[in-house]
Amino acid sequence: MGPLPGAGAIADQLAHLLGGVVLVLSFVLLYQRRLSAVIDTYAMQAWVLAAAALWQGWVQDSLALYITGAITVGTMGVAVPIALRHIVRRQRIHGTVETMLGIFPGMAAGVALVALAVLLVRPATMDSPVLAREDMALALSVVLLGLLVMITRRAVVLQVVGFISVGNGLLLGIVGVRGIPLVAALSMALLVLLGAAVSGVFFFGIHERLGGTRR
Repeated sequence: MGPLPGAGAIADQLAHLLGGVVLVLSFVLLYQRRLSAVIDTYAMQAWVLAAAALWQGWVQDSLALYITGAITVGTMGVAVPIALRHIVRRQRIHGTVETMLGIFPGMAAGVALVALAVLLVRPATMDSPVLAREDMALALSVVLLGLLVMITRRAVVLQVVGFISVGNGLLLGIVGVRGIPLVAALSMALLVLLGAAVSGVFFFGIHERLGGTRR
């Protein structure tokens, strides 16, 4: 059952707010320097993304988005953080991690990427409602910030987190689409899960072969 009549504006604003929180947590990923804090921040981002999917499912009365939200909670919000913490403990990786950029240059690069996302989305969505354009800009910003995390972090486990964060941005864009088919939503959710699994296996295999990297 969807929201009450006349509550559409509030529902859209709340959905937009959840997308904004996902973006803010992408900046937090750039800022964090401790492995445990990065994993915790990623888990929080996944939970907020799941909340956005479930909220859109209620607003749109969409089974596809309910299922997408449930998959996101179970995999990205629970299974992936547990697996990352297990790998960190197994490989005895502790403490802070090195980055190619300092805190302020990294944050400045992140702001520049958000501005770029807005500029890229605006021409392609001129005929769309304002909130829809902003939602797409938020999703693209999360994707670009995830790529920035991958590029600027030296630890492979954090590059994995950045890759999965890119998938979170793609999912954020998907859940904002009205009337998305069930197959499309499930395919995207499973694709992100597969990417996370492949990245984790790659990371684990590299460290097993090298005997583990201690930081």
